Amino acid sequence: MQHPLGRLYRSVYRPWPMALLATLASACLLALLGLGVALSQAREAQRADLESRGERFLLRFEQVLGQLRQGLATLELQPLRRCDPGLVESLQRVSFEHRFIHEASFVADGQRCSSRPPHAAPEPARPADFHSQSLDYWLNATNAPDEDPAALMLAHGPFRVSSSRGHLLDAVDPSGGLGVYLIPRGSTQALPILAAPPSLTILPGAADSAALQLLDGQPFYRLQGDNPDYQLALLAPRAQLLQRIRACWERLLPVGLLLALLGGGATFRLVRQRQSLGGELQGALRRQELQVYYQPIVHLASRRYVGAEALMRWQRPDGSLTSPEQFIPLAESTGQIRAITDFLLQEVLEQLGDLLRSHPELYISINLSACDVSAPRIGALTGRLLARHGVRPEQIAFEVTEHGLIDLQAASRNLAELRARGHRVLIDDFGTGYSSLAYLQTLPVDCLKIDKAFVDALGADAASSGVAPHIVRMARALRLKVIAEGIEREEQARLLGSEGADYGQGWLFAPALSASAFRELIGGGQPAAPLSPVPSGRRQAAPGALIASAPARSRASPASDSIPLPGPLRAGRQAASVGAGERGMGPLPGKPARQSLENDL
Repeated sequence: MQHPLGRLYRSVYRPWPMALLATLASACLLALLGLGVALSQAREAQRADLESRGERFLLRFEQVLGQLRQGLATLELQPLRRCDPGLVESLQRVSFEHRFIHEASFVADGQRCSSRPPHAAPEPARPADFHSQSLDYWLNATNAPDEDPAALMLAHGPFRVSSSRGHLLDAVDPSGGLGVYLIPRGSTQALPILAAPPSLTILPGAADSAALQLLDGQPFYRLQGDNPDYQLALLAPRAQLLQRIRACWERLLPVGLLLALLGGGATFRLVRQRQSLGGELQGALRRQELQVYYQPIVHLASRRYVGAEALMRWQRPDGSLTSPEQFIPLAESTGQIRAITDFLLQEVLEQLGDLLRSHPELYISINLSACDVSAPRIGALTGRLLARHGVRPEQIAFEVTEHGLIDLQAASRNLAELRARGHRVLIDDFGTGYSSLAYLQTLPVDCLKIDKAFVDALGADAASSGVAPHIVRMARALRLKVIAEGIEREEQARLLGSEGADYGQGWLFAPALSASAFRELIGGGQPAAPLSPVPSGRRQAAPGALIASAPARSRASPASDSIPLPGPLRAGRQAASVGAGERGMGPLPGKPARQSLENDL
């Protein structure tokens, strides 16, 4: 019975539903992303606008404040302290000589006089808004009921000077809802200058930040100033920021929707292509379009062929080739990899069953995917096929990649069952995945395969040039056999042999061959390549010596010490790498091996 999630996946994984889901998901994601970008752009535009307007206001405010202080200093220097014509004349002179002083006044001992008679002298009913440098400050103070309220009043002793709102309105227009506030140093109160009362309460530290902030949803921006007594801040209406956000988002939304539609179209094409390829792969299994090729493996000391790695290729009826990098991952995601593994086992035994019976020292290596390792089904299937063809279990070896060990406990249990049946277990592409000693000590492993990338680095000025010898030494310490992949030069084979590697495969020895070509190769009985000198101080195992040293580890290896351990099914990965014989899918019948590999690419 199919799992409900599997049925749901198959019902949804169709071109139109997946395209619709991709479009909706992309549209939502891009809309949120566009909203974030619009918010960021709107805040930046609002900050730039407030900064520009605030700088003009700050310049005018400092000019007004400077003249008010000068007026007070002038009044303090004159000796009169009574409301007589001479003092009134001094008040009028100060008001006349300073452009931004709207009114000067004297208030003391019940006396009140101003530079603007017959008006009463300004005397705010409330205490000063703040005090600094012996000066009292009133903001939005009132001269008289029929006058525009003063924007700023300063007092020192009995003298007062004030400036009208008009002098500040020349620098900034608050009619659009903009508010200008003064923040005394160290205070959390923003006092209105050109804004409607009351004052605002700001968070501690907000006045020390030059970034645009939100105060009750309204943009709040502190102006940069050098005055040690106060800071100025601007508060913009919330509607202005929302309008900017809406305008930016409306510009970005069509682009996001277009990208979402393009993503949906790409998803539709991809799913249709994958479904088409998956359906063709299912038909290829029925029509037996998948072909098995064999990459010979040699004993490095004697250069005798001891086995082969089974490789898969897909040749269409029109002669075109589909890369294993395309159909193997697809088969793994759709579950068709199980059928491919079963097909591979049957083909290997049907094609080479009699050869294996007549040469018991040979073996064939087959790679298992993650789903094959996680379920205990391969052992029983292989047992039935071996009994039918009369082949010994030791002549079929299985290997897994480090990336395929998803469920380590299940993999350890199922691989142990395969070893109990007499099969050998290999770790393929060692060093390119997890490369953990912990799982090497946990898993029932007999042999490590050194990835071609590390073999290529031998003798080169590369950081990984010493990895292959290190893996060999580590395998020796763990009493594991070693197979080196991708050997293409004699010096590589010599170096690996001198380091203690047991077996190798690659273009130096033979390309991937068809079943008939492999039969002919084994029937010839000739060494794979001229023997290279082996250092006298190192003892090499005989070509028939299998991985028999593993029993010293926690799990005992089955009997049969006459078969060296092999390589993987490499059905989908690197099967067509140029110059990597053991990675290739093998030559087409009647063509030279390397030329066939180039055609495969």
